[in-house]
Amino acid sequence: MDYTSCRLCPRECGVNRGAGERGWCRCPDTALVAKQMLHYWEEPVLAGAGGSGAVFFGGCTLGCRYCQNAAISAGPTGTPADSASLRRIFEELIAQGAENIDLVTPTQYLPTILPALEPKLSVPVVYNCGGYERAETLRALENKVDIYLPDLKYADAGLARQLSGAEDYFPRAQEAILEMFRQVGSVQWAGERVTRGVIIRHLILPGHVENSLKVLDWIGEHFAPGQVLVSLMRQYTPMGGLAAPLDRRVTEEEYQAVLSWMYLNRLEGFTQDAEAADSVYIPDF
Repeated sequence: MDYTSCRLCPRECGVNRGAGERGWCRCPDTALVAKQMLHYWEEPVLAGAGGSGAVFFGGCTLGCRYCQNAAISAGPTGTPADSASLRRIFEELIAQGAENIDLVTPTQYLPTILPALEPKLSVPVVYNCGGYERAETLRALENKVDIYLPDLKYADAGLARQLSGAEDYFPRAQEAILEMFRQVGSVQWAGERVTRGVIIRHLILPGHVENSLKVLDWIGEHFAPGQVLVSLMRQYTPMGGLAAPLDRRVTEEEYQAVLSWMYLNRLEGFTQDAEAADSVYIPDF
């Protein structure tokens, strides 16, 4: 796996990033680290008392119009880091007490990240991504990632096209999540911490309850109760520039409708309070 004829993500641009060419994500052939921190706002089964050792990478393969991390994803921005530098960052975070190493939006830099994961780290590795992944790319992560933390944003192709320029999002995300589950299997616990498995995040979008219901239906149809966890998020925060209904927060009625559907599908996981929809929870990039 390298940066020549880049096909790391489903957009499969085929550009030679090593020769300075830029594809859809506009990322270079060196990983860009936008921020490294102990992150206490991940799901409690991940963050724990020590926090997740989050490494935020610059750039993204999706470019969602409502992205809360647009300050680093749209540029892309960050400090260049080779594999050895990344390894030092991981080890520094572990020394600070990180419960895991949380790779945030990493796919576009996998050729740099993979060598940094060897030998195996002393804490679980979390692959925190938007769900728009190639199953073929994910196979290179087998035995290197312990916990997959993908989004499942859309079941509606039109909505995926409108907001993320990825009409094929749902079929790609389905394939990706099934591959993730093949690798790590059902959720495993050590006390109150998840040590292995798949946690699927879904962000409810205001005015688009039907999209959320279809997402939860798919999860319920493909996984038995407890095999995966679902993190149902109501933290959508209007970032400006979007027309109604995306110019507002999720209502209590919308959230309760989706939450009820999650329980009807016998899905286990996490919910969020309304206070989560606040820019104070967006890291300062």
